[in-house]
Amino acid sequence: MAEAHQAVAFQFTITPEGIDLRLSYQALSQIYLSGLRSWKKRISRMRNRVIKGVYPASPSSWLFVVIAILATMYMRSDPSMGLIAKIQEHLPVSRPDHILVQGQTMLSVLVFSTLLWLSLILTLRFCLKLLLSYHRWMFEQHGHISTTTKVWVTLVRLLSGRKPLLYSYQTSLPCLPVPPIKDTLERYLESVRPLLSGPGFQRMTVLAAQFENSLGNRLQRYLKLKALWATNYVSDWWEEYIYLRGRGPIMVNSNYYGMDFLYVTPTPIQAARAGNTITALLLYRRKVNSEHRVPGTVIPLCAAQCERMFNTTRTPGEETDVLQHWQDSEFVAVYHRGRYFRLWVYKAGRLLSPREIEYQIQRILDDPSPPGPGEDRLGALTAGDRVPWCAVRKQHFSSGVNKRSLDCIERAAFFVTLDDEEQGMMGEDPVGNLDRYAKSLLHGKCYDRWFDKSFSVVVYKNGKNGLNAEHSWADAPTVAHLWEFTLATDAFQLGYTEDGHCKGEVERSLPPPQRLTWDIPVEVQEQVSISLSVAQALADDVDCHVFPFRDFGKGRIKKLKISPDAFIQLALQLAYYRDRKTFCLTYEASMTRLFREGRTETVRSCSNEGCAFVKAVESGEHCRRLFRLAAEKHQNLYRLAMTGSGIDRHLFCLYVVSKYLGVESPFLTEVLSEPWRLSTSQTPVQQLELFDMKNHPDFISLGGGFGPVADDGYGVSYIIVGEDMINYHVSCKHSFSETDSHRFGAQISRALLDLLSVLTPAKSENSQAQDKKQQ
Repeated sequence: MAEAHQAVAFQFTITPEGIDLRLSYQALSQIYLSGLRSWKKRISRMRNRVIKGVYPASPSSWLFVVIAILATMYMRSDPSMGLIAKIQEHLPVSRPDHILVQGQTMLSVLVFSTLLWLSLILTLRFCLKLLLSYHRWMFEQHGHISTTTKVWVTLVRLLSGRKPLLYSYQTSLPCLPVPPIKDTLERYLESVRPLLSGPGFQRMTVLAAQFENSLGNRLQRYLKLKALWATNYVSDWWEEYIYLRGRGPIMVNSNYYGMDFLYVTPTPIQAARAGNTITALLLYRRKVNSEHRVPGTVIPLCAAQCERMFNTTRTPGEETDVLQHWQDSEFVAVYHRGRYFRLWVYKAGRLLSPREIEYQIQRILDDPSPPGPGEDRLGALTAGDRVPWCAVRKQHFSSGVNKRSLDCIERAAFFVTLDDEEQGMMGEDPVGNLDRYAKSLLHGKCYDRWFDKSFSVVVYKNGKNGLNAEHSWADAPTVAHLWEFTLATDAFQLGYTEDGHCKGEVERSLPPPQRLTWDIPVEVQEQVSISLSVAQALADDVDCHVFPFRDFGKGRIKKLKISPDAFIQLALQLAYYRDRKTFCLTYEASMTRLFREGRTETVRSCSNEGCAFVKAVESGEHCRRLFRLAAEKHQNLYRLAMTGSGIDRHLFCLYVVSKYLGVESPFLTEVLSEPWRLSTSQTPVQQLELFDMKNHPDFISLGGGFGPVADDGYGVSYIIVGEDMINYHVSCKHSFSETDSHRFGAQISRALLDLLSVLTPAKSENSQAQDKKQQ
């Protein structure tokens, strides 16, 4: 009841002399300041809505239009061509008074000016949408920009205004187009040609032709109708059927992780690292709430995924989960040694300083109280199957103390785990420790993360940190942008004192973090054990390997005039062929955020040209020309995916329509059941301005990774860091004996070196002799 007593702002007692009223002015002051912050945020949101609503114009432009119209009227000219007079005729007239007539004229001018201003806004917005529908610039050679593209860039900058907000471009972004079904089927058949035998490919060709000539065109009509009506014809179905309808564990299967710096830990003090990390995340939330424009994007990208970054959780359902988002939250949920806490990060509208948050975190670390019955492993419910979690939540967490505590976790800005382990590249086994670090972030102990939250931050005992992100609300680049900002702000802006503590002052009168209480009956504890056993079996099966490739990086690759991503993808094809003696369907994620509410598209990296190159390398042929053909093919596939001409999202939506209509398509059923045995993704470095690689070369990000998509396949994530390093994350399953993450990692390293040797011209005998003389 201590928290309840602290919340009382006044007390009164009834005495024989009357009512004795005792006000707590300090408490009233806190209430006033907190309310003031709330109203400031409301006013800021209203202001931003107005600015976004009139974009690409500005609110002040309305006044300019009104003054211009009044000026022309004063000069005895009617720019409205009689419309102002017609508007005036329809205004009510009480008596023919001169002053009233002047007022009616002024009102008519205001009405006409406003209508003209709104018409100009719609025209500008339409023109900007047309401009943003131009994507030919992506297909031009690097360094050879056409005149059309130069004019396009100039016009986009002119229409975009000087200071767009985060969501200003949303209504001006084009909608994702529905590709012609014939083009999609042709590209699909081309993508599976190297994976099928002659008879198998012929069979798929016949199935595709039958689908196009019969059911395909019917499904396509429904899809085009949806594209006319909906903002994005893919995203809602993708979120619903790929993510939210999954009934298995989201841990490992869906959630992914991000790592700390490779070589540097800014402070070894756990509470201090947590203080700066939480502060940096809340500063980023402030930017998102104020709709500060996301830096690092030359071309406007859809920002819809930022809306649910904070104060969001995924709640389980019987058939489908639901994403719940709250407008704001002034606290974070913290887990430590089986106990849950609510940590208030604002006091009277003021964000606590990093030192104050460190002080509060240290209070949690020093709290000796044991976890309640069934509390310590409660988080396993979010790691197991979704249906049992839904049933338990409805029966035991829908009222009373359990509901209040669960609401604190789900409504929190984000979730924080204070881990009692030490992680990172350290000790006598740095390679093995990096692998254990990745597994810890991916699944932990299966009960010490809250996997339903939009993201959970993990701070280890030795000061290392990382995060685990839920996938349905956003894709990895959005979370990577947040994590880049957090790491850079923590290390370079907030900083630490010489003894490793956070900077700032501490107000010792801060109320302690609030311990959440639970009433966990035996049947819930039994379900927790069942969910934990399911999650533990999944976690034990995951084999992770993280390794930095230091022999060369994008600097060396770009000197050869090759796309670094194409180079890495071809190396992965070569590595997989050497590992499994065959080719496989390969998934590479690309974004479609050039379109409104765009998410991802698949680049089918295993191409005919790539397979021809790999076979040539293995046979010892001179294949530099084949490599460049394969690299150019990959780049073209990537561009097609980004510009709305991908294969897989279109086929996925056609399949969804067929299910709604209750018709079966042998072609779509077979296509959608094909396993992605090699699933790959690049973690982009989006904010180079935040990191000073020259003066601080040790502050290198490890990027992040994910679990394998197929039971018999590999999951590979990579991040190109600086000019001389590529960090890899490889995952597979122990249960399939033919895959091994360490073996495949070694194959990747070897393939990268072999590709470089293919592209590097051999030195002549004279040049070799000169090198020996110099040595």
